[in-house]
Amino acid sequence: MHANKDLSVPQRDLAGPEETGALSRLAVRMSTFSEKWFPEAFIFALIALIVVTAGALAIGASPASVTREFGAGFWDLIPFAMQMAFVAIGGYVVATAPVAHRLIARIAAVPSTGPRAVALIAAVSTVSSLFNWGFSLIFSGLLARQAARRDELRLDYRAAGAAAFMGLGSVWALGISSSAAQLQANPDSIPKSLMPITGVIPFRDTIFLWQSLLIAAVLTVVVVTVAYFSAPRGRQVRSARDLGVDLDAEEEEKLPPRSRPGEWLEYSPLLTVLVVALGVGWAVQEFASSDPLVAISGLNTYNLVFLLLGMVLHWRPRSFLNAVAKAVPATSGVLIQFPIYAAIAAVLTRPTNSAGHSVADYLTQAFTSLSSAAPFALVVAVYSAVLGFFVPSGGGKWLIEAPYVMDSANDVHANLGWTVQVYNVAESLPNLINPFWMLPLLGILKLRARHLVGFTFLQLLFLAPIALALLTVFSYTLGYSPPAVP
Repeated sequence: MHANKDLSVPQRDLAGPEETGALSRLAVRMSTFSEKWFPEAFIFALIALIVVTAGALAIGASPASVTREFGAGFWDLIPFAMQMAFVAIGGYVVATAPVAHRLIARIAAVPSTGPRAVALIAAVSTVSSLFNWGFSLIFSGLLARQAARRDELRLDYRAAGAAAFMGLGSVWALGISSSAAQLQANPDSIPKSLMPITGVIPFRDTIFLWQSLLIAAVLTVVVVTVAYFSAPRGRQVRSARDLGVDLDAEEEEKLPPRSRPGEWLEYSPLLTVLVVALGVGWAVQEFASSDPLVAISGLNTYNLVFLLLGMVLHWRPRSFLNAVAKAVPATSGVLIQFPIYAAIAAVLTRPTNSAGHSVADYLTQAFTSLSSAAPFALVVAVYSAVLGFFVPSGGGKWLIEAPYVMDSANDVHANLGWTVQVYNVAESLPNLINPFWMLPLLGILKLRARHLVGFTFLQLLFLAPIALALLTVFSYTLGYSPPAVP
């Protein structure tokens, strides 16, 4: 992919005036170090599996039990992995529809200066990520490219690209595509070993808490403000042309003319209309027969709505299929890593020593003891943020953490729904310095991670203390309720 291609960057780009501050120099060093030394996220998942296996053996679990649980748990998350893959596919299909391209052109024409364009892209990225992280990533990346075509803006392409990523680095997990909140709201997605610990936690107790909505609003304001004031100005600006990026290529790929009679249905909207009509009929019944918040919290419902919307926006089946084909590569990390996460969760929770304890039991005790010295929400947030740098997956990492984090929450009588949200906020922060989820965006921008991480690292310096403070303070406004096990 283009994100891995070494671009010819002018020397002045690496030592421009905007990088003379201490924070900017640190950001450049961090991004350079990360690109040079950090392996693929899959390697971190394998390391985590080995560490958990070693932990199980260390507490006295037999090798036979560890290997048995590894194989038994490996495929536990296949339904959830497919659901997460379709979140990405649905978002990509909607974001690349022809009508979306026209909308992008109109939005890109609004700002009058480069910094204002960067702030607008950051706002679009954060707000749209609350509905679908895949859509946010693709749509915001295309918006950054379109805005960069306006030479009169003097837009810094690096800052614009970083702004396009801010949804995934700040508030996406507080929205309805949150992997952890979606999993906890769906009984069929919750592993049997986790159900007695957490029960089912509907959206009204996670992402629709007023505390959660307020944090999302505050973080969005912070992101947009920092994006505006950190955007380079004047001679500090590095345009897409300065970075060796060609923006002349047509973004919207036109369908070639139909070449044979058998393609008639592929180019006709007839089947699209009929299938979408079926979907609309289903949706009306689905939302009329249950609480709308419960209905939309179902991943199957959520994904089907986005796919139907994608079919409508692309109109012709051939255009829709072309978009799906381009979206599938972005799901490779989810498809190959989630089985590893499932195996980690199985080894973590199931193998027992002679005393009948698992690794998760010991971690639960550690979290419970730590909560006596520091607020439980703060302990969970810091731990989740640090672990998130090594395991960049909201849903997969939640399945690793949930058994002992939520068990500890029960022990100290912390609100279970808020504990999920503490995880959601903290889990997003490492994305600002881990380039794993940047990959689809980098492919659109034709940049490398090091061009963005300096700006996203600056965002992290502002977001982390604010997020940790709000999570801790709001934890005292919510009471404890036992797990709601069906």
